[in-house]
Amino acid sequence: MSTENEGTAVPSAPSVPPVPVAAPDGTPASASGGLPQDQRYPDQPGRSSEPGGAGGFGGTAQGSPPAQPPSVPPSGPGQGSEPATPLPGAVPAYYPGSTGSTGSAPDAGWPPPPPPAQPSYGGGGGGWGEPPASGPKPSRKRPGGLIAAVLAAALVAGVVGGGIGYWAADRNDDSVGGGSTTVSAADAPALKREAGSTAAVAGKALPSVVTITAQAQGGDGGTGTGFVYDKQGHILTNNHVVASAADGGDLTATFSNGKEYGAEVVGRAEGYDVAVLKLKDPPSGLEPLALGNSDKVAVGDSTIAIGAPFGLSNTVTTGIISAKNRPVASGDGSSDKNSYMSALQTDASINPGNSGGPLLDARGAVIGMNSAIQPSGGGGGGGGGQSGSIGLGFAIPINQAKNVAEQLIKTGQPVYPVIGATVSMAEGGDGATISGDGGGGTPAVTPDGPAAKAGLKSGDVITKFNDVPIDSGPTLISEIWTHRPGDKIKITYTRDGKESQVEVTLGERKGDSQ
Repeated sequence: MSTENEGTAVPSAPSVPPVPVAAPDGTPASASGGLPQDQRYPDQPGRSSEPGGAGGFGGTAQGSPPAQPPSVPPSGPGQGSEPATPLPGAVPAYYPGSTGSTGSAPDAGWPPPPPPAQPSYGGGGGGWGEPPASGPKPSRKRPGGLIAAVLAAALVAGVVGGGIGYWAADRNDDSVGGGSTTVSAADAPALKREAGSTAAVAGKALPSVVTITAQAQGGDGGTGTGFVYDKQGHILTNNHVVASAADGGDLTATFSNGKEYGAEVVGRAEGYDVAVLKLKDPPSGLEPLALGNSDKVAVGDSTIAIGAPFGLSNTVTTGIISAKNRPVASGDGSSDKNSYMSALQTDASINPGNSGGPLLDARGAVIGMNSAIQPSGGGGGGGGGQSGSIGLGFAIPINQAKNVAEQLIKTGQPVYPVIGATVSMAEGGDGATISGDGGGGTPAVTPDGPAAKAGLKSGDVITKFNDVPIDSGPTLISEIWTHRPGDKIKITYTRDGKESQVEVTLGERKGDSQ
């Protein structure tokens, strides 16, 4: 994988016909009808990754009505049940008293006047606020007595409840001198953050993470991230973060407390995209970040990334390990000077400026060094634009970064394991094909080199490196560079359609000159 561094309208409320003053005995009442139910470096411009409506309330006919029609509450706001019309994108809700486009037109006097203190529910007209019909009222038994009693009880309960509420509020006002009754956060129980929480891990790690500013002699520069590697003041970061200032430029490391320190390059490994800096005047009490074991990482493990995306120092993002052993070739897209890694893939947000920063596990141990991102739709292209995170970030496994760092601290130059053969760098295919020549007139298979000693020849297609499937040259290099010179590797290859396997002892190459 190649990356760049960095409906229905609500019906109107059914009107209630006036109740006749005296209904003829034996006149049947009509049954009530139911209502309807409704891979780019992230730090430098142009460089590759841094990586049916609410349910209605239907009515149901309830047997034979009494001889006298029951009193019916009049229609009006807040009365009766209607189906709801859902608002777009919202949870359907019930809106009593609303009028839809298909209902009858409202009276000219709408809205009606407010109801009297004791509205007439049974006699006369049927609307709120209408005076009772003149003339003697029929002497009949009213079935609304129970309803009235319930309403009265509810009113009494409301009065009692209101009294208790007033009494409690009055006592509270007295206790605080009549001031506010709100409770401040300081009075709440202290917030406890568990040892393994993101906040706890980030709080412990941030003092050991630095924002690196690289300024070239010509004035160009960029911003990246690094972290304290040891108590002697060594800082581990990406090569592409410091490359512009490696030859005579200025390097500054700024800690989370704002203190700045000058730094110098100890060594760089372009192929690995790893660099080691040394603070010129390191402060006392440096706390190196604990290094984990990237070989033990599992897909789904939690991750925490710390860096300075787009110059925003001390930014913390979280995610998981999305994949392991992801072959990644990253570079600036303008030369053949690429770096290769068998990367940890994470969906933690990584953007330009996160390069060189630590990728931590849930314990706060470093499991990778953020290096590349997959740009969206070719983002980060012309004009020096930079793409942002689309959830595809890649980190150099810390086991590999540690090996390279130790080499750089000890000798100032990197050491690369090699098989002694030049392979095609075309991506995607059935394997890594050994080229016909090595370029510049040199043979593709180095005489007396590891591949030659194992019997490999030009045209052979390497399909497995130990048990790892190989689909291309970049994938093969990514796997080779996870090992050390002297390691014995089983290589599976095909020649003339026949599959064979040989053991190869990896050789070495020092420096980035080749």
